[in-house]
Formats: sequence, structure tokens, C-alpha cells
Amino acid sequence: MRARVPFVLIAALALIGICAASATADPAAPPGTPTAKPVAGTSRVGPLFASGTDARHGCTASVLASTTRDLIVTAAHCIQGTAAGMQFAPGYDRGATPYGVWTVTRAYVDPAWISSQDPDHDYAILRVANKRSHHRPTGVEDRTGGAVLGTAPSDGTSITDVAYNSGIDDRPISCTTATHQTPAGPSFDCHGYIGGSSGSPWLSGDPDGDGTAVLGVIGGLNHGGCYEYTSYSSPFDVAVFALLQRAEQGAAPDVVPAPSKNGC
Repeated sequence: MRARVPFVLIAALALIGICAASATADPAAPPGTPTAKPVAGTSRVGPLFASGTDARHGCTASVLASTTRDLIVTAAHCIQGTAAGMQFAPGYDRGATPYGVWTVTRAYVDPAWISSQDPDHDYAILRVANKRSHHRPTGVEDRTGGAVLGTAPSDGTSITDVAYNSGIDDRPISCTTATHQTPAGPSFDCHGYIGGSSGSPWLSGDPDGDGTAVLGVIGGLNHGGCYEYTSYSSPFDVAVFALLQRAEQGAAPDVVPAPSKNGC
């Protein structure tokens, strides 16, 4: 059973819930399943920290292209409460933070996640505070670039997922593979995505390239799946664009319920 670790904030403390190991062996991965490889940090993707970058990090997030230039996207089950004070380190690589550390100020999730933690809406958009640069405010997107928000991939779409498994002073992993449509939502098969990879972006192209879109984030069914070789996403549809609009308009932020057990 996958140890999918939700990363949450309670009174500024991280609570990392780890699914217990299965008493029986996992079923075999589909033939030809690739394995994610360590890579150098990419500018738009980074881990989320609750207690500073000298402590263990949890989930993964990525920078969205937005009119406000200060938004990132992750999984809703990674968040609890207001999320204020969490820190995002884009491009994190073995402890280095080449694009700075950005502090979360507010969170937005779908109403269906607040009411019932509907796995079809397991995504969150977070606002991070601007920094001062040359005597003017600078958003995270100004520093890193951002990926445009896209819709759920069709069957067989090639995506690249860059993720950080929970840890410290580590490198991200990356896998390029094809997606699959399932009754539970979009999925992909690739070994190596465990606790901390939740919220990592399904990117349509070069992670640092112009025009790259986020087509999903690891989450959804059982907080992203019970086996380390199959990962899920909530289907991105009109609801995720409505959420982006709320965040860009500066609507009242949400207070996010504690994530339930992942069901594995």
C-alpha cells in the first residue's frame, strides 16, 4: 500500500499522516511501467514546508500562470485550515532554494471538497506573498514563470510529473508517461511516487517551457492512489477554472477541513 502523506498545517505544525503498510503484497505493476528518476530542480515546481526549509517537507506544488502572478496549485488533501504560513520553495534541489522561499497567505478549494472531500475536487490554489525587488512587489511567477491551467488529459496523453517525495535536502523526481482514463479519474503508471508527491503537477510539456499546461495534480482517488506505481488526479474541468477565477479576484479565502483517511 502506498504511503501517501498528506501535508497539513495545525497551529503552524506539520502533521504527516502515513498509511500503514499492507499486510499482503501489492499486485504487480502493469508490464513496461517506467520508473521516475531524480532530476535537477525545475523553476516552477517545489515542495511545501510547514516548519521552515530546515525541516522535513511534505506535498508538492507548482506555479500557475495567473493575472495576479502569485498563485500556486497543489492537492486539497495537502491543506488544512487557512494554510497561512506554509512555505513554497520552487526549484528546490538538495536544500538549495534558487528562486527563493515564498510564504502562503490564503487557500482556495472547491465547495465540494469543503462539504464532503469529494475526490473529484481534490485540488487547491494557494496565494503566496509577494517579495520586494527593485523597490516594487514581485510575484512568484515573475521569478519562475508559470504553467497555464488546463483540462483533464484524454487517454494516452503524454505528461511529465515532477514531484518531491517527503524528506529534506533531496532532489525532485520526474517521469514522462502516458495517461489513462479510469472510472475514478485520470491516472498514470510510473514507479516511485510515494508520500510527498501529492499535489505534483501533470505537465503537458517541458516543465520550464512556454505554453506548458497543468492538466492535473496527484490526488483524487485515495489521495492519489494506494500503489506507488499508479497515481491519480481529480479531473480538471470547469470547476477548477472557477476556483482560479475566485483566487485571481481575491475572493474570501477558505478554511479547509482536515483530510480524512485515504482509504488504502
